Amino acid sequence: MMETLSINKINLRPNQPVPPFLDSLLQAAKRGEELVPYVLAIAASFGFDSFEYGVSGTPHPDKNGLTYYYSTMPNWIARYDRMGYIEIDPRVFLTCKSAIPLIWDQSSLRKFGSNVDAFLDDALAHGIASGVSFMWHGPYDTGMAVTLNSRNKVNDEIRTKSITRNLPDIVMFGHYFHEIFMLPALEFGKQPATPIQPLSKRERECLGLAAKGMTTKDISMKLDISSRTVQFHFDQIRGKLGVANRHEAIALGVQTGLVRAK
Repeated sequence: MMETLSINKINLRPNQPVPPFLDSLLQAAKRGEELVPYVLAIAASFGFDSFEYGVSGTPHPDKNGLTYYYSTMPNWIARYDRMGYIEIDPRVFLTCKSAIPLIWDQSSLRKFGSNVDAFLDDALAHGIASGVSFMWHGPYDTGMAVTLNSRNKVNDEIRTKSITRNLPDIVMFGHYFHEIFMLPALEFGKQPATPIQPLSKRERECLGLAAKGMTTKDISMKLDISSRTVQFHFDQIRGKLGVANRHEAIALGVQTGLVRAK
């Protein structure tokens, strides 16, 4: 399960330079206001209708990553999590393979099979028809991803040129948003106090195979999914079970009967 982040304080060093387009967001944060309208205003200045941010990381080499999310579309994110769209979202696996921002629309992504087409249809129904997505990596194997979405179904030549012209500021916005607003909210290694939540079928499969001694690579090959997706499933498992690492997840899974011992 993805854990939602909220902006409650800022990380701003004395005399730190900040792009002018962030000023209204910073001032609103200092006043303690709700920031979604300001984030949406910045997205709109770049020609987009919504904003998504995600981060996953490991506090120590022997612990699985935590997955956090901030979005101006909470209903869509809840559905995205419930449907397990992380496995088939082409914006995810394409940006994982390149540091160059991905400018996409409905037509450019409809070449990966019926499952992806169904995801795109659902995204379109929620006002997500095109956009720009990019990912970068930070300390402790953290990975950050940002997507700006639009209701425009097609990126014609004029719109593509406009997005390309704004790319430096769009990428800068993502990096500053992470550094100033998200870092204070991240508490890697903190175990949630929520009750154990049910695991999906695929999460139970991953946990069961791990209990048999399989590594991430082994599980990836066994289930015919990427190693990144396996890691995501264990991020979800950790969050749902309230444990710090894979070993604790296996132990609790065996203890509660979710999986069988070797």
